[in-house]
Amino acid sequence: MTPALDALLAQIDRLDPPAGRVGTPPDDGLIALYEAQTGLTFPEDYRALLKRAGNAFVGTLDLLTLQEPKGGVRGELRAALEVARAVGVPPDWLPICEDNGDYHCLAPDGSVRFRDHNGASAERWPSLADWIAEVWLAGA
Repeated sequence: MTPALDALLAQIDRLDPPAGRVGTPPDDGLIALYEAQTGLTFPEDYRALLKRAGNAFVGTLDLLTLQEPKGGVRGELRAALEVARAVGVPPDWLPICEDNGDYHCLAPDGSVRFRDHNGASAERWPSLADWIAEVWLAGA
């Protein structure tokens, strides 16, 4: 995990203390299950984010959640992935946040890319830490 991500996770913990969160964040086993079911490898920083703040609610956006079993759960990653693929999110992009039909996705190069519900967008952030700071926490 990068020092920048570690500092952002500490900020998330201050904004939404872990003791008051609903549910538990995913563990390595659930993350591995999602990787197998989606065919995508989750980058180390994203795994760290999920395990520490996968159940945090900060600002106006939420991370897509990892839950077992899938089905009928708003904001669950596999369900969102099905919709994202249907609207044209590239198959090698991993949605991490859905906002009113728009998707923030991890790209294979480690950047976070934005996919507007109207189609492709040039918006991108160089890293997951940059996206957390400039998008997710900006609304907090």
